[in-house]
Amino acid sequence: MRGYSAGAVDYVPVPVVPDVLRAKVRIFTELYRKTRMLEELNRDLESRVWERTAALEASAARLRDSERGRTLALAAGNMGSWEYLIDEDSWSLDEGQYRIFELEPPKEDLPRGYVRSLFHPDDWEGMQRAWRRATPSEPSFQQEIRIVRASGETRWGLVAAAVTFGAEGQPQRISGVTVDITDRKEAERRQLLLAREVDHRARNALAVVQAIVRLGRSKSVEEYIAAVEGRVRALSLSHDLLSQSRWQGADIGRLVAEEFAPYQVDSERRAVFSGPSIILPADRAQSVALVIHELATNAAKYGALSSSSGRVDLRWDIRDGFLILDWTETGGPVVEKPTAKGLGTKIIESTVQHHKGDHASFDWRPQGLRFKVALCLVPRHESVSSTSAADTATSLEPQKRQILVVEDEPLVGMWTNEVLDDLGYKVLGPCLDLAEAHEAIAATQVDGAVLDVNLAGVPIFPFARLLLERGVPVVFLTGYEKTVLDSPFNRAPLLQKPIAAEDLVRALETVLGPSPQRRRLLEC
Repeated sequence: MRGYSAGAVDYVPVPVVPDVLRAKVRIFTELYRKTRMLEELNRDLESRVWERTAALEASAARLRDSERGRTLALAAGNMGSWEYLIDEDSWSLDEGQYRIFELEPPKEDLPRGYVRSLFHPDDWEGMQRAWRRATPSEPSFQQEIRIVRASGETRWGLVAAAVTFGAEGQPQRISGVTVDITDRKEAERRQLLLAREVDHRARNALAVVQAIVRLGRSKSVEEYIAAVEGRVRALSLSHDLLSQSRWQGADIGRLVAEEFAPYQVDSERRAVFSGPSIILPADRAQSVALVIHELATNAAKYGALSSSSGRVDLRWDIRDGFLILDWTETGGPVVEKPTAKGLGTKIIESTVQHHKGDHASFDWRPQGLRFKVALCLVPRHESVSSTSAADTATSLEPQKRQILVVEDEPLVGMWTNEVLDDLGYKVLGPCLDLAEAHEAIAATQVDGAVLDVNLAGVPIFPFARLLLERGVPVVFLTGYEKTVLDSPFNRAPLLQKPIAAEDLVRALETVLGPSPQRRRLLEC
């Protein structure tokens, strides 16, 4: 017992039996060897466990980094990921998807059907059709959707998803991502509007050029060509200045300088100008360019600029929202008041009729023309219209059919009037805005109307509806692409600018029957 207390694990009785001793030694030797083996195995196991634990921790860290990176990437790309269990109608959303839905991640599961209610109904039906068309061999689909947030805001999303199928081939789960493409859709919308507006302006410009070409009258081909080229150049100048400012306006100083450039020879300044810096609205820049061009052309042919000693002085200012132009000619030949109005005078007068308050005066002084004009710079749809059309209406002969013309491009309106006049109609207008058109039909009865679809950004359709309710047929003109008009306008002719005279004639006869001129021919 004293041996056990000293740490012994066994004993050999005395006298010692050699075989017993040898057996016990073998046992203890084997136990020692196996103990050493167990210690080695334990150390190896601990090492492996440590390595495996470190590997798992590193893998978990990489997974966390990957998930964090994925979350950041989804956030940077305005994306979110989700999973939808079809039979359970339950959703699992990540932080990005909650952000797209404009929701705070809830502490509990979202109510059944709540997420589905955030989809536009038409688009949710489209999603259902898309996943039902999916197959195990082609499980993926894409769909543009509209998301209606709780605030009422509508966002656009692009869904890219894949369907997981059950053992019997039925769709069970949909996993996908949503990309917020609202900014892209808005950019596409702006691009489409810009393209339509560019097309509209181009067609309107072509219609104006067409009117210039057809309205021109000259004694010779050379004179006619020079007149047309000069007017087209004036239009081109205003368009160049407007395009440089993205159609925000044109600097009157630059416009006048360009128009006066041919008359500034060497150091001799025969045409001088002065005034404050003014940015003309887009709808007035063309008018001012044409007015100055017609005045300069007239001065070069008959007035101060036709003489080496002549001089033109142009001054401008702003008073009470009006642009005041003061044109004075001196030193030229003796001036006489013309006995008839030329096209240049008609262009100036038609240009000055855009707004109520616009007015122009010609003072044909012997020493030179003095011309003053006041042009309203307030957008037409904000101003009160001219009563010229209504005043004209009172003088129309009742026995002739009266056609109302509503067109915001003065030259196109002049050309339309000329075509209608040649056909034997009495023309009411052209009215340059809706207020003027309403005054016209309040003062007289009309038998038909030729209407520009867009008046400086204001649609004509409410006015057209009023005419149709009164039984007045209409013909539409547009600088935009031709589209099918909605009811009740779908039977009205729609002509795209620039318009051929024969197309306008056919359109009018479609809604009114033969023109007075055609009826006279038929009666003969």
